[in-house]
Amino acid sequence: MKYTRLTKEQFEELHQEFTRFLASQSIDKSEWDLLKTTKPEIAEQELDVFSDLIWEGVLTRAEFLEHFSKNHLFLFQCFDTYIRSIVIKAMDSNVDFLTKEGLEWLSDHMFTESIDMRIGKKNFTEERNISIFQLIQQGAFLSDGQLYNQINSIIEA
Repeated sequence: MKYTRLTKEQFEELHQEFTRFLASQSIDKSEWDLLKTTKPEIAEQELDVFSDLIWEGVLTRAEFLEHFSKNHLFLFQCFDTYIRSIVIKAMDSNVDFLTKEGLEWLSDHMFTESIDMRIGKKNFTEERNISIFQLIQQGAFLSDGQLYNQINSIIEA
């Protein structure tokens, strides 16, 4: 398995896609039910293959990621061979970006000495999708890139 198995909730949400996936493997509902009871290891393999297919599609389309922690905000834009980052750190350790108040504080202090901002670029050392998946495993989530683009447009102005 290249990534990780989808959760039960994700499988439920992707029920129709999973049904089509099984159909592409010439497995109908009765065969699937039989596989689960008589050959659970094959059923597990089918779940893993489907999970990898879904992850591969999601990661291939991924362009922006965000990761919030107490005092840091990591914004990423993903390209084919590299990733650009904007890392924002609150110099005041009492600020908590995980709260509404912390984000309001960030908005009020964005381009002041209270914030340390670093811009970076890193070439992918592994396959692009694996690298993005590792960021997600560390707590990043896919985003629409609105925050990244807002800050980046001010930086580049």
